[in-house]
Amino acid sequence: MAGPTSTAERGADEDLDPGPPPRRRLPGPRALIAAAIALVLIGGASVWVLYGSSWLRAEKITVSGTRVLTGTQVREAAAVPLGDPLISVDLDAIESRLLEKLPRIDSVEVVRSWPHGIGLKVNERTPVLIVEAAGNSGKYVEVDAKGVRFATVSRAPEDVPVLELTVARSGSSAASLRRFGEDRLVREAVRVADAIPAAVARETLVVKVRSYDTISLELSGDRTVAWGSSEKGRAKARALTALLKAAPGAGHFDVSVPTAPASSGS
Repeated sequence: MAGPTSTAERGADEDLDPGPPPRRRLPGPRALIAAAIALVLIGGASVWVLYGSSWLRAEKITVSGTRVLTGTQVREAAAVPLGDPLISVDLDAIESRLLEKLPRIDSVEVVRSWPHGIGLKVNERTPVLIVEAAGNSGKYVEVDAKGVRFATVSRAPEDVPVLELTVARSGSSAASLRRFGEDRLVREAVRVADAIPAAVARETLVVKVRSYDTISLELSGDRTVAWGSSEKGRAKARALTALLKAAPGAGHFDVSVPTAPASSGS
């Protein structure tokens, strides 16, 4: 049982008590005014450096990622306002100009490169099919993986199949054209071209579309492939690869029903 607390013990406890915390002294009006003036001066100097000085101006344009386009073409289409404050250059407007003036560009990243640069990182479209231009001009229109016709070239790029739309204006083919439209049929052909095995793609000369579900391939060596529609592309690719190995001398392959592929001819 604890006994009574002595006077000495109570005095020791009182010595350990730190007491109330010291009151903080608030800055006076003069200090507040001086701080506000300093902030205004710093802000004004920052604005002047960004907008009014010649230190941070757009003076250099760098272009990367081009394959067919040249840096000069990209710079001219971008129309970057050289000499303007770098902070005020409208990056979205530059991107819009590039996409509008150069359809070969699929996407572009426009960035500021302090203290004087604008960087243009370009991603060009890649043709997966080509279409002969109208009028038998000897030129070709390139079509990318999205079905976008983006450029006309005088020479067909290597290893890119020709797209032939042989849709009849009467009968079932005409009905397919009316239902899906030419652009949809082009996109279906693109899906087929994208599904063709890499080894076969190098030997594919023509992708021929007669209707939505009647798409065929013409390979080198006078070989043909009945592909059908663009559906089940992976299964058809596997079936075609197996047929080519099993019957290398065949002239016709049918993978329109990938669960029952067939080959014929020699």
